[in-house]
Formats: sequence, structure tokens, C-alpha cells
Amino acid sequence: MMNDNSNFIKTIMKNELESGVVDHILTRFPPEPNAYLHIGHARAIITNFELAKFFNGATNLRFDDTNPSKEDTEYVEAIKEDLKWLGYTPQKITYGSNYFEKTYEKAVLLIKKNLAYVDDLDQETLSKYRDTNNGAGIESPYRNRSVEENLFLFEQMRAGVYQNGEKTLRAKIDMASPNINLRDPVIYRIMHVNHHQTKDKWCIYPMYDFAHPLQDAFEGITHSLCSIEFEDHRPLYEWVINNCEVEAHPRQIEWGRLGITHMIMSKRYLKELVDEGLVTGYDDPRMPTLVGLRRRGFTPDAIKNFILSTGLSKVNSTVDYGMLEHCLREDLKLKAPRPMAILHPLKVVITNYPEGQIEYVDALNNMENESLGTHKMAFGRTIYIEEEDFCEEKPNKHWKRLSKGLEVRLMHAYFIKCNEVIKDENGKIIELHCTYDEKTKSGTAFNERKPNGTIHYVEATTALKATFNLFEPLILDEKVQLTNFKEHINPHSWQTVEGYVEEFLKDTKKEDKYQFIRNGYYTTDYTSKGDKLVFNRIVGLKSSFVS
Repeated sequence: MMNDNSNFIKTIMKNELESGVVDHILTRFPPEPNAYLHIGHARAIITNFELAKFFNGATNLRFDDTNPSKEDTEYVEAIKEDLKWLGYTPQKITYGSNYFEKTYEKAVLLIKKNLAYVDDLDQETLSKYRDTNNGAGIESPYRNRSVEENLFLFEQMRAGVYQNGEKTLRAKIDMASPNINLRDPVIYRIMHVNHHQTKDKWCIYPMYDFAHPLQDAFEGITHSLCSIEFEDHRPLYEWVINNCEVEAHPRQIEWGRLGITHMIMSKRYLKELVDEGLVTGYDDPRMPTLVGLRRRGFTPDAIKNFILSTGLSKVNSTVDYGMLEHCLREDLKLKAPRPMAILHPLKVVITNYPEGQIEYVDALNNMENESLGTHKMAFGRTIYIEEEDFCEEKPNKHWKRLSKGLEVRLMHAYFIKCNEVIKDENGKIIELHCTYDEKTKSGTAFNERKPNGTIHYVEATTALKATFNLFEPLILDEKVQLTNFKEHINPHSWQTVEGYVEEFLKDTKKEDKYQFIRNGYYTTDYTSKGDKLVFNRIVGLKSSFVS
């Protein structure tokens, strides 16, 4: 899908292939299995897979499972499903835990080279020593333990002799470095917790900054692509690669994060929304999680096209949600059938049409893509139209819908004319009485008179009841302030209306997509069953996004 347009990472890869620095491209997507993926992760997935594919390379899916206290197989399976849904097949699926023994051996190697030591400082003191806010850090009093003592203590750590936090293994680099990541970072910590893959085999676990470059090297990754916040970690990444005697030397390259207006792109805060019941779950259609976007009706191609259209740079950027909406419409407009749905029904009785008679007219499934074929659409004495398509008195010359005394075309059917308006005791319009002209059937020749516009409808006796979920932005503010985002949650972000769809949709299936004529794009929700049809609005026909 990635075209020939350049970005800086593609240029780097191309130059390295041409100069012989590498002879192939192998990237990886390394999610932590501690949350559901969101659209920000989709950028990492798409970038890694599409760049590798462009150069006939491959991509691994590697679960970064080095922190078992927050991980779960639920997330592992969800991530696998997300990649499958997006259309990507990894060359292989691995786990950081596959390499725990080899990683441990590299830690032992660093100790033997006097480049790592066991430290007894507690977490608070260790942090203060590393970041003094006054020039260089402070060396630990345990920094100069002998190699023999460090080997023994590290073995004891692995054997489970010590409690959580009692000791750590730290790399011995440079406590005076201006880059705090090089100030003797912790590379192993003690965690007595069951691991979803290795169970209780280990009680010490490598830190991400130590494990990740080694895992890349063990797998022969050529380019380790990550977001810009890891730029300051790159010297540590390279230090690990250069000092752990690994065969492969992957290159870390960072890109800027992509933000989207009105969207929260933080696993922590998305978890808060779920835990506090502010949304129905991670698959809530208002969520930016991939499971939520999928339920909302987003398509893999729309997400890919959106991500690729935003480009790739070294700086963080934010794009308007309307750009994502545009990609959705462009993807769906020629793919989605266009049946009729009435969200706010107004009953219309066609008084000169025979009672009990139903006829079927031919309706194109998509007027812009006739290859999608046609279907039969019912017409009869009683129909439903949208409330907004009727105004008792024509309000202005631009009104191109139904009013008393005016004539409109029913799409795919006949001209009708409103003769009488029925109201309840409160003056609310509850029914219209109209007449039709049998000579004006769509597809046949008729006189030159022009109707006052065209409106859609569904025939009442064959119509299927349906629930429509209508969504607005979950967060009202265009620029989401994470410090107080819950104060700006839109109370009208999920509204429900009851209406009708034509019988053409009786066999609709989960995630089927439609453009309901003049109402927008919708998908069948997974709660839709039998005669209880439920549809989610994916996006309107035109941007109605509130900024």
C-alpha cells in the first residue's frame, strides 16, 4: 500500500540497502501485552509493516512481556486479532520471554566485564542519586563491588533469595553523563509474580531498555523503529548492543508521535475511562482503541490510508479528526450498498393507493458503483419518511422537500403530493395524507413537470424496526488536556434513536457496512440479533464534527 513517496526512514533504508550496510529489511512491532491497542499503535504497526513490505522485507510481532505485573493473555490475543484485522501477517510471533535465558547470560557477561553491578539502594534513593538536579549523579556505595561478589549476588537474586526491591542489577556506564539514561540504569529488578508465559520460572526480569535491544539483536532486526520519546534512550540502546557481544547490530530510528484532535491517545487514561465506567468498555465505539474503531465501523483500509497520508517526520504533530472522517468516506463510498433507513419516522398514508397492495421497485445498491447490483424495494399505501423532510408551509424557495400542496419524488418510486396534515391534541404532526401519480414511476417516461425535490422512504408493513446509535466526540475539547480531560467529556457523545430500515437488511451481519441514503454511513453492531437490528453511525455524509 505504501507508495513511492519518500519519508526519511524509507530514504535511510534505501541508502543502506544500496550501500551494502544491510542486505534485507526486517522490522518488528513490539507491543506490551498490558492494554488494548489504539490508533496511535496502528501508526507503528502500519509504518513497520509497510516499510518492510516496500523493500520486500518482513516484520515480526514480538510481545514485550518483561513486566508481568501488568500483563495478561487477554491482551496478547486482542493484539493478534488487531493485526489480523488490519491485514498484516507477521513473519513470526515471538515473546520477549522467549529470550529470558539469553538475556540473563548477557547480564552475566556485563558483570564479568565489570560493566554491571548489584545495587542495594532503594528505589527512592537510587532515583535521587541518578537525578540530583545539580550536575552529575551520585555514585552508589555499591558500585565498586567485585566481579565475584556481583556474580554471586545476581545468582542469589535469580534464586529468589531476596524480596521485591531489595536489590537491582545496574549497568555501569557514566554517572556524570548529561543523558540521565546513561547514569547506571537499572537493567534487572526483582518481581515475585507469576508470568503469563513463563509462570513462576523467573523472579527477576530485565528492564525494557536492556531487553529490547538484545531482543532486536537476537532476532536479527535491521531497523528498530520507535516514537520520538525514545530518542534519548538511543545511546543506551547502542551501548547494550556494543557491549553485549551480539552478532546483529540493529539501528534504532525514531519518528514523531501523531495526535488526533478530540482523541485520547494514552493507555493509562483510556484505562481510567473504562475502570470508572465513563465508557462501556475498550470496544466502546467512541474509543480510539482498534476494537472500538472496528465496532464503530472503521475499515482497515481507511485507517491505513489515513496513517500513510499523514506522512512521517521527526517531530510530533496533530491532525484534525475530519481527515480521518474523509478517509472513511473515500473508502466506503464505492463499497457500501445504499439502502433506505428512517431514523425519525413520520407516517404517510397514500390515500389513492389500494389497501393491502404491495409492489416492488428496482433500487440500485450504489448509484456510483452499479457493479454492486440492485435489489427490490417495497412500495405500498403506508410509508415512513424522515420528519425533517416535511414542513407544513414551504419555508423558503430553497426548500426541496415535502410541504402541504407540494409534490416530491419518492426515490426509486413515484411522485407524491401532500393534501392533509394530521396532528395530535398538542399540535404535533403525526401523519400525512398524500396522493401518488401512477404515471410517474421511476424508470418510465412521464410528463415534464418537476417535483420539489427527492426524498427517501421505507414501506411500513415490510419495514424492520431498528435502533440507531449516533456518536459525537467523546471529548469536547479539540486539544485534549490530559490533566483534566474527564471534565470535558461530552454528555451527548452517544445518543440512540428508534426507526426503520427496509427489509433488504433482514439478513445483515455484524460489521456489514451501508450508506443509509441521506443519513450517513452505518455498520451493523455485534448486539444486532434477529428482529432487533442495531446500527452504529460510522460517519456522516459530510463533516459535522464539532470543534
